[in-house]
Amino acid sequence: MTHTAVDGAYAPTADYAHAIEVHGAQRLLFVSGTMGLDPAGVPGASLEEQLELLWNNLRAILAAADMTVDNIVRLTSYLRDAAYAEANAKARTEALGGRVIPTTAIVAQTLTPEWLVEVEVVAAG
Repeated sequence: MTHTAVDGAYAPTADYAHAIEVHGAQRLLFVSGTMGLDPAGVPGASLEEQLELLWNNLRAILAAADMTVDNIVRLTSYLRDAAYAEANAKARTEALGGRVIPTTAIVAQTLTPEWLVEVEVVAAG
Protein backbone atom coordinates (compact mmCIF):
# COMPACT_ATOMS: atom_id res chain seq x y z
CA MET A 1 0.00 0.00 0.00
CA THR A 2 1.56 3.29 -1.06
CA HIS A 3 1.23 6.48 0.96
CA THR A 4 1.53 10.04 -0.25
CA ALA A 5 1.57 12.98 2.12
CA VAL A 6 -1.10 15.49 1.09
CA ASP A 7 -0.36 18.07 3.77
CA GLY A 8 3.01 19.37 4.83
CA ALA A 9 5.19 17.75 2.14
CA TYR A 10 5.89 18.24 -1.55
CA ALA A 11 4.09 16.04 -4.06
CA PRO A 12 6.04 13.11 -5.53
CA THR A 13 6.52 12.90 -9.27
CA ALA A 14 4.66 10.18 -11.16
CA ASP A 15 7.55 7.69 -11.02
CA TYR A 16 7.87 7.18 -7.24
CA ALA A 17 5.92 7.10 -3.98
CA HIS A 18 6.67 8.85 -0.71
CA ALA A 19 6.22 5.60 1.21
CA ILE A 20 5.03 2.04 0.92
CA GLU A 21 3.52 -0.02 3.69
CA VAL A 22 3.96 -3.78 3.68
CA HIS A 23 1.43 -5.96 5.51
CA GLY A 24 1.85 -9.64 6.25
CA ALA A 25 5.26 -10.06 4.65
CA GLN A 26 6.92 -13.23 5.87
CA ARG A 27 10.19 -12.58 4.08
CA LEU A 28 12.41 -9.59 3.40
CA LEU A 29 15.18 -9.76 0.81
CA PHE A 30 17.96 -7.17 0.90
CA VAL A 31 19.80 -7.14 -2.43
CA SER A 32 23.34 -5.80 -2.66
CA GLY A 33 24.21 -3.09 -5.12
CA THR A 34 23.80 -4.64 -8.55
CA MET A 35 25.55 -3.41 -11.67
CA GLY A 36 25.00 -3.66 -15.40
CA LEU A 37 27.50 -6.47 -15.90
CA ASP A 38 27.16 -9.48 -18.19
CA PRO A 39 27.63 -13.03 -16.83
CA ALA A 40 31.39 -12.71 -17.36
CA GLY A 41 31.47 -9.55 -15.23
CA VAL A 42 31.97 -7.19 -18.18
CA PRO A 43 30.05 -3.89 -18.01
CA GLY A 44 27.71 -2.94 -20.83
CA ALA A 45 29.22 -0.55 -23.38
CA SER A 46 26.54 2.15 -22.90
CA LEU A 47 24.28 3.40 -20.13
CA GLU A 48 21.27 1.81 -21.83
CA GLU A 49 23.03 -1.55 -22.11
CA GLN A 50 24.09 -1.38 -18.46
CA LEU A 51 20.54 -0.58 -17.37
CA GLU A 52 19.21 -3.55 -19.34
CA LEU A 53 21.86 -5.86 -17.85
CA LEU A 54 21.26 -4.44 -14.37
CA TRP A 55 17.54 -5.22 -14.50
CA ASN A 56 18.22 -8.67 -15.96
CA ASN A 57 20.61 -9.30 -13.07
CA LEU A 58 18.05 -8.09 -10.52
CA ARG A 59 15.40 -10.37 -12.03
CA ALA A 60 17.79 -13.34 -11.76
CA ILE A 61 18.70 -12.50 -8.14
CA LEU A 62 15.03 -12.12 -7.21
CA ALA A 63 14.13 -15.36 -9.02
CA ALA A 64 16.75 -17.21 -6.95
CA ALA A 65 14.66 -16.18 -3.91
CA ASP A 66 11.37 -17.08 -5.63
CA MET A 67 10.54 -13.40 -6.06
CA THR A 68 10.01 -11.01 -8.97
CA VAL A 69 10.28 -7.26 -9.50
CA ASP A 70 6.72 -7.12 -8.15
CA ASN A 71 8.20 -7.87 -4.71
CA ILE A 72 10.47 -4.79 -4.75
CA VAL A 73 9.36 -2.30 -2.08
CA ARG A 74 12.40 0.03 -1.93
CA LEU A 75 15.11 1.00 -4.41
CA THR A 76 18.26 3.11 -4.26
CA SER A 77 20.20 4.05 -7.40
CA TYR A 78 23.81 5.18 -7.41
CA LEU A 79 24.59 7.12 -10.58
CA ARG A 80 28.08 8.00 -11.73
CA ASP A 81 26.68 11.15 -13.37
CA ALA A 82 23.54 13.19 -12.66
CA ALA A 83 22.86 13.15 -16.41
CA TYR A 84 21.93 9.45 -16.04
CA ALA A 85 18.89 10.18 -13.84
CA GLU A 86 16.28 10.33 -16.60
CA ALA A 87 17.40 7.09 -18.31
CA ASN A 88 17.61 5.37 -14.93
CA ALA A 89 14.08 6.48 -13.96
CA LYS A 90 12.74 5.33 -17.33
CA ALA A 91 14.37 1.90 -16.98
CA ARG A 92 13.04 1.56 -13.42
CA THR A 93 9.52 2.57 -14.43
CA GLU A 94 9.53 0.08 -17.32
CA ALA A 95 11.00 -2.73 -15.20
CA LEU A 96 8.37 -2.20 -12.51
CA GLY A 97 5.55 -1.99 -15.04
CA GLY A 98 4.64 1.52 -13.89
CA ARG A 99 4.29 0.49 -10.23
CA VAL A 100 5.61 3.25 -7.97
CA ILE A 101 7.75 2.60 -4.91
CA PRO A 102 9.95 4.69 -2.63
CA THR A 103 13.19 5.37 -4.45
CA THR A 104 16.29 7.49 -4.03
CA ALA A 105 18.94 8.37 -6.60
CA ILE A 106 22.39 9.41 -5.45
CA VAL A 107 25.22 10.70 -7.61
CA ALA A 108 28.33 8.88 -6.43
CA GLN A 109 31.70 7.74 -7.63
CA THR A 110 31.38 4.03 -8.38
CA LEU A 111 34.15 1.63 -7.42
CA THR A 112 35.06 1.10 -11.07
CA PRO A 113 34.76 3.98 -13.58
CA GLU A 114 33.10 1.72 -16.17
CA TRP A 115 30.16 1.05 -13.80
CA LEU A 116 27.73 3.82 -14.70
CA VAL A 117 24.86 2.85 -12.39
CA GLU A 118 24.36 0.57 -9.42
CA VAL A 119 21.01 -0.30 -7.85
CA GLU A 120 20.14 -1.90 -4.53
CA VAL A 121 16.66 -3.06 -3.63
CA VAL A 122 14.60 -4.38 -0.76
CA ALA A 123 11.95 -6.93 -1.66
CA ALA A 124 9.15 -8.34 0.51
CA GLY A 125 7.11 -11.46 0.11
